[in-house]
Amino acid sequence: MAAVVGEPDNSVGVLFVCLGNICRSPMAEGAFRAAAQRAGLTCTVDSAGTAAYHLGLPPDTRAVTVAYSHGVDITTQVARQLERDDFYRFSHIIALDRANLEGIRARAPRDASARLALLMDAVEGREGEAVADPYYGDVSTFEATWQLINEGVKALIEQLQRETLATRL
Repeated sequence: MAAVVGEPDNSVGVLFVCLGNICRSPMAEGAFRAAAQRAGLTCTVDSAGTAAYHLGLPPDTRAVTVAYSHGVDITTQVARQLERDDFYRFSHIIALDRANLEGIRARAPRDASARLALLMDAVEGREGEAVADPYYGDVSTFEATWQLINEGVKALIEQLQRETLATRL
């Protein structure tokens, strides 16, 4: 379920997407939510998967552990699959890797309003890079994924703040 950060104005909505919605995208949602609160960015944030592997399940326990170690609680998130309405409900749909970005593009309605991108596209010099799936690793692999996600989230917050400021001028 999408969480609103700050007072909702429906101008900024970010959906993070990975394959199964139990590792990378829930961590990205949690990291983004926390960073948006710290930055005072008003937005809606959620996560989804391109595949239906884990529908209705909570995030992987390793993702929960790593997020919690950084002060972020993702235990209330539930895996869901990308839906047609997401292309209209969110201003930005952010994929964690190129394969999922291509899957998102293939599903996008012709009149979709959401902007599609990779998370690392927001980081200068890291455009086009993927956030590797930590699923087959251990907690240290999830920690490395968290660090990369956090770098991308910080840059994305800055980008969204600039966009929001520009539209208000």
